[in-house]
Amino acid sequence: MNLFKGIGKALKGENYYIIIGCGRLGATLAEQLEAAGKEILIIDKRQSAFDKLTDSYGGMTFTGDASEMSVLERVGLESAEGVIVVTNNDNMNAMIAQLIREIQPGRKPRIIARLYEPGREVVYKELGITSICPSELSAREIASYLGEVDQ
Repeated sequence: MNLFKGIGKALKGENYYIIIGCGRLGATLAEQLEAAGKEILIIDKRQSAFDKLTDSYGGMTFTGDASEMSVLERVGLESAEGVIVVTNNDNMNAMIAQLIREIQPGRKPRIIARLYEPGREVVYKELGITSICPSELSAREIASYLGEVDQ
């Protein structure tokens, strides 16, 4: 379902999260958080991206370009406890995270952005963006698993 202007005002900050990007990670995260009782809005430029969500997903969707301020202003950003930016582009993720900080000068929701290129982590830190790098997490998990196997 698409949102209409101002719906975010009805949502409570402690339970409302916005996910930007409905790829495999975004869709999985949206479903897990929604199953945990969080109110979720997932945004993607392409309506077809929401096909990745299962029929059990009961959260909201919004088709739009989150790199446009007008889109971010329409989705109840002021009510969100957190925003997770997981598009498939590091530069886009950083830009969207910066836009969110600009729109919310007084109140800052927690912002987490996916980072594909580990070497860019320094830039994200300089911008004050918390980043998650799937390749780093996977490498740590594999190394941990191998350590357990060898013992």
